[in-house]
Amino acid sequence: MTRPTATVTDLATAVYRVPTDAPEADGTIEWSSTTMVLVRVRSGRHEGCGWTYAGPGAQTIVDDALSPVVTGGDALAVPGLHEQMVRTVRNLGRPGEAACAISAVDIALWDLKARLLDMPLCDLWGRARDTAPVYGSGGFTTYDDATTVAQLTSWLDAGIPRVKIKIGESWGRRPERDLHRVAVARRAIGDDADLYVDANGGYRRKQAIRIGRHLTEEHGVTWFEEPVSSDDHEGLRHVRAACDADVTAGEYGYSPAYFHHLLAAEAVDCVQVDVTRCGGYTDWLAIAHLVAAGGLEVSAHCAPNLHASAGVTIANLRHLEYFHDHVRIERMLFEGALDPEGGGLDPSRDRPGHGLTLRDPIADRYRIG
Repeated sequence: MTRPTATVTDLATAVYRVPTDAPEADGTIEWSSTTMVLVRVRSGRHEGCGWTYAGPGAQTIVDDALSPVVTGGDALAVPGLHEQMVRTVRNLGRPGEAACAISAVDIALWDLKARLLDMPLCDLWGRARDTAPVYGSGGFTTYDDATTVAQLTSWLDAGIPRVKIKIGESWGRRPERDLHRVAVARRAIGDDADLYVDANGGYRRKQAIRIGRHLTEEHGVTWFEEPVSSDDHEGLRHVRAACDADVTAGEYGYSPAYFHHLLAAEAVDCVQVDVTRCGGYTDWLAIAHLVAAGGLEVSAHCAPNLHASAGVTIANLRHLEYFHDHVRIERMLFEGALDPEGGGLDPSRDRPGHGLTLRDPIADRYRIG
């Protein structure tokens, strides 16, 4: 059989900034908008797109460093192009915006390959499950009780049986409000739904242990995300040993090497991986298999519509984060965004690639670069 050939003929970028629908904050930062850097790659009449939720600097890295490497390359040999991109950013420093830039291009390349072959990405890789379970995520520290309750109950009404709120407010200086908000959340969702919390690294080690014990004993919290900094692997391990809730981290992993160290430290019960940061689909899938070798599960961080195609292809997926900001953006800006029917996302078998197409007229309202 003759192998088909296709060349990446063009790469283009754009930056969009979408205001939030209300002021938002977690334990350590606050924000009023979300920035998305989008990449389009073409081969003849076929186009793939990918994006990252990162600063505008990622666009510069794509345009100046990555585009010359990818353009003219084999559109069907995505891992090879990925490796060339990684080598190209050596002196830029891979963690951070360079990794986000690689991620956006890698996602676009896989989307292009699947469209060239007229296949959904999940079928190109092969499904391990029909649906990727999700959990509702938001519950920002800026929300009052009524707003929090309304958001949590909307997820339950949509059939999502697990929800998460932010705690660790003001770098852990308002623990009394944290505990109040968790109590409000538990009353709102009842005893049957799973309740998760995310401190975004806002607590100190012993403070996290004290609060974590209270959360599990009094409110049945089963997921304690980043109780301390995700870079403090020893601290995560201490909290993990002292608390019954699953301790989780990994969203700031920008390469497979980070996850090797995270696993070696025995720091977490479930590993979070973000396809828009870790190196795109190429590295997301590699990391998922690395995590499986360590006997743990993966939870996809944010960008639920990008993660759905990859999530259904791995056996050790726990769930995807159905994050309020990204759900809102992906529904507004893209045709083909998925609904969490029955508490999960089921990638379309009728659309090639990841199934998402930018709505240019709407997206242009938010374009800044």
